[in-house]
Amino acid sequence: MQNDEKRIAGEAAVELVRDGMTLGLGTGSTVAFFLKALGEKVRLGMKVRGVPTSERTAHLCHQLGIELLDFASVDRLDLNVDGADEVDHDFRMIKGGGGALLREKLVALASRRNVIIADSSKAVERLGAFPLPVEIVRFGHHQIKRRIEEMGVRSTLRITGDVPYITDNGHYILDCQTGPIPDPAALEARLKSVTGVVDTGLFLCHCHTLIIGKGDEAIRRNKQD
Repeated sequence: MQNDEKRIAGEAAVELVRDGMTLGLGTGSTVAFFLKALGEKVRLGMKVRGVPTSERTAHLCHQLGIELLDFASVDRLDLNVDGADEVDHDFRMIKGGGGALLREKLVALASRRNVIIADSSKAVERLGAFPLPVEIVRFGHHQIKRRIEEMGVRSTLRITGDVPYITDNGHYILDCQTGPIPDPAALEARLKSVTGVVDTGLFLCHCHTLIIGKGDEAIRRNKQD
């Protein structure tokens, strides 16, 4: 059921893509369904170009025949489609479960319109059940982790196999067990005040349209609704 909802949300997002657009292409399992549907449109003749937010997304796009651009060659993106690990009623999100939070945030900031796609399990009343990813520099990571924990936020260094996970940017990720977050903006400010924190997975004003796959339908909300 969850994969069906992801597919429904991804396919609904493709309907917002217009010929000639320059796109931001997010990362994650739900975005993969969007990319597969977009690849079919491209195969049938649609012309689009995209900036991937991860090497994983870039690899999938090459397989699907979706043309990619160097981010440095782009001033503004027409549309960005990405997923979320949690999203609340105010369109605030936790992202970064796939390890691409920094590039995802940079691409979102460069986009005229950000569309977030997710299955119904990602819609929450309050952020914080999903561990909050925080991207940090590798040098001094033990000290960075300690300073974050001195703020009352428990964290775990993300591990792949038996070694630390390294992002496409060459950084580490701390997964923080925050519990319910009453004030996401205040928490983000506190975390980003720690020297060595590159960015957090709190995305607070980066969603214009939310598409949730629920059952056999796609529920679409715009921020001004």
